[in-house]
Amino acid sequence: MLDVMSLEKAYGPKQAVRGVSFTVSRGTVLGFLGPNGAGKSTTMRMIAGVLEPDKGDVRIDGHSILTDRRAAQSALGYLPEGAPLYSDMTPPDFLRFMAEARGMAKAGRKDAIDRAISDARISGVLDQRIGALSKGYRRRVGLAGAILHDPPVLVLDEPTDGLDPNQKLAVRALIARMAPTKAIIISTHTLTEVPAMCQRAILIDRGRIVADDTPEGLARRSEDRTLEAAFARLTGQVEEETL
Repeated sequence: MLDVMSLEKAYGPKQAVRGVSFTVSRGTVLGFLGPNGAGKSTTMRMIAGVLEPDKGDVRIDGHSILTDRRAAQSALGYLPEGAPLYSDMTPPDFLRFMAEARGMAKAGRKDAIDRAISDARISGVLDQRIGALSKGYRRRVGLAGAILHDPPVLVLDEPTDGLDPNQKLAVRALIARMAPTKAIIISTHTLTEVPAMCQRAILIDRGRIVADDTPEGLARRSEDRTLEAAFARLTGQVEEETL
């Protein structure tokens, strides 16, 4: 469902992503783990086609993000870091706009919007402007937009950021329900989020993949000498430059 091939990206002299490659199959929830500044969000932006890689390619449901971008993005649901939204819209306004922008058939739009509202649990704020919502609710509106067209691949950057404990449980339950039919990547810098949602975990540090394992296997490797520095940055035990 998702094939990431040798992605590289530099910002001036700073090499943010260095030859990142991995695949995610249907039915897999992959935790993309790393300290702040490790290259997680840059990698996800390249996967989503909103940032051009210096080298490499991504295939989403068989479509290249470089040469067949429209088809690749139509198979993708993307929740970016910070969930940028239109603050003067209400959540239904935003979802209708998303449905139109994606060219969804008019006959199915209402059902899709109602389903996304229910799954993201935002029915209590439908009459409010997005700009007036809490960070947690804005995140959930962004999630509703990502799942609106029921894509086979989901890329979710910090999907539980800003949510209270009950909201986090609801998002985890939603991901678990969707997982059997989708390939899902969840980016996080919080260790506890990975075993709660994921069957597989990749640890990225300074733009390189340094481990690819189950969450349990990754936890066992936390004292591995070769990964010690990466885990120290991940847990905030040392200072790390941010991109």
